[in-house]
Amino acid sequence: MAAKTVLIVDDEAPIREMIAVALEMADYQYLEAADAKEAHSLIVDRQPDLILLDWMMPGTSGIELARRLKRDPVTAEIPIIMLTARSEEDNKIQGLEAGADDYITKPFSPRELVARLKAVLRRATPLGVEDPVEVEGLKLDPVSHRVTAFEQPLEVGPTEFRLLQFFMTHQERAYTRSQLLDQVWGGNVYVEERTVDVHIRRLRKALGEAHEHLVQTVRGTGYRFSTQR
Repeated sequence: MAAKTVLIVDDEAPIREMIAVALEMADYQYLEAADAKEAHSLIVDRQPDLILLDWMMPGTSGIELARRLKRDPVTAEIPIIMLTARSEEDNKIQGLEAGADDYITKPFSPRELVARLKAVLRRATPLGVEDPVEVEGLKLDPVSHRVTAFEQPLEVGPTEFRLLQFFMTHQERAYTRSQLLDQVWGGNVYVEERTVDVHIRRLRKALGEAHEHLVQTVRGTGYRFSTQR
């Protein structure tokens, strides 16, 4: 299994270095960012598996960045652990309400950090979600984040990838647009139902003639993934 990638976002280099050493020892890959702008670029480009996000940073705060990430369908599913010097209960609640999955108060031990990180990743990765799925020569590998058709790579966007993964693991059942929004985008993200149609068109285009028939329109309901024509 490929090593998980963790993005460390903190304006203090010594803290980033301490966390990086702990992650390396626990066999995680890591990325570093000193502020929200640098972090956002890395998140969009590299899609880390988890973000360790400092609450207090110059410019855009960690809490604001967390809210922004959770509003964006592309980044909404990435787990966030807030790093904070604030131990007051209302601040912790504020962090969780902004979409953080957990928080850890500075100063913390590397062992505690890694334990929290593992727990959040376990919750974010349901059983079987990392297993490759293959249908009629179309293969999706969640770990390497690749889609291939008869061993040839396909260019699939992040939302289309999640949509395809949901379809391939929930075959032969019709889903409404609303159900797909809940399952693929997440219930806490506001997206119009017609957005689903746009991504379905993109997905079919990415799959090409050999496999576009697998994503079927169910008139009056929504969509299903089926090998039956």
